[in-house]
Amino acid sequence: MTQQTLVDGKEVNALAVRGLSKRFNGSAKPVWSDVSFEIPRGQRVAIIGGNGSGKSTLLRCCMRLIEPDAGEVFFGSQRVTGLQGRHLAASRSRVGFVFQKHNLVHRLSVLSNVIHGGMAHTRTPRLWFQSLAPQETRQHALSCLEQVNLADFCHRRTDQLSGGQSQRVAIARALMQKPNMIFADEPVASLDPQAGEDVMQVFSDLAQQQNLTLVFVTHHLEHALRYSDRVLGLREGALTLDTPTQGQSIQQLRGMYE
Repeated sequence: MTQQTLVDGKEVNALAVRGLSKRFNGSAKPVWSDVSFEIPRGQRVAIIGGNGSGKSTLLRCCMRLIEPDAGEVFFGSQRVTGLQGRHLAASRSRVGFVFQKHNLVHRLSVLSNVIHGGMAHTRTPRLWFQSLAPQETRQHALSCLEQVNLADFCHRRTDQLSGGQSQRVAIARALMQKPNMIFADEPVASLDPQAGEDVMQVFSDLAQQQNLTLVFVTHHLEHALRYSDRVLGLREGALTLDTPTQGQSIQQLRGMYE
């Protein structure tokens, strides 16, 4: 088993990746190969790279939404690669995944959509509609909405929300899982600039206030610099950049795209 970094006998890595490789459709050329890194608990990490560099694929391979061809992934001390069935589901429940598309059920209320996040731990029809959910579950969902400043919208249908508000509902739904990590795949790509800034600030504040590990894919270099502690960069089939954000500039990061 991969050795985890320890401090005073306690795990400090939220995520560890060892020698990960992926290719599609029998292609001789991998999307990327031999990718390795460790992310300590509470760190905010941006993944950058050009179109086709495999940023989203890397995030999905870490969750095993896409199967890697080689290598290992650990959440804490648990080896995720190799898990199946309920054991894989239990491991995934530790991670809130926020996609570019909000994937909300538009005919339902904001509160019902947030409660759906609880299905990561408990599969029951009572979590489909907020009116059927246990009181404790409803209160937790409202708390998650408060954390993204949308508690006043709890009874509104999600098809009445703006794009930025919808993404904040998706974040609240992820928080419903009580995760220790959040993965976000280009979470503001479909939003206008101000809404995008608002959503990224929510992510950053949650990570810092709750010691959540945040890993996000972005094309916005300004967001990588402003909302991360560290930047990983993919280029030409390899992880070619792994650097603290402090001291980096837009011009330096643009080198990943040349």
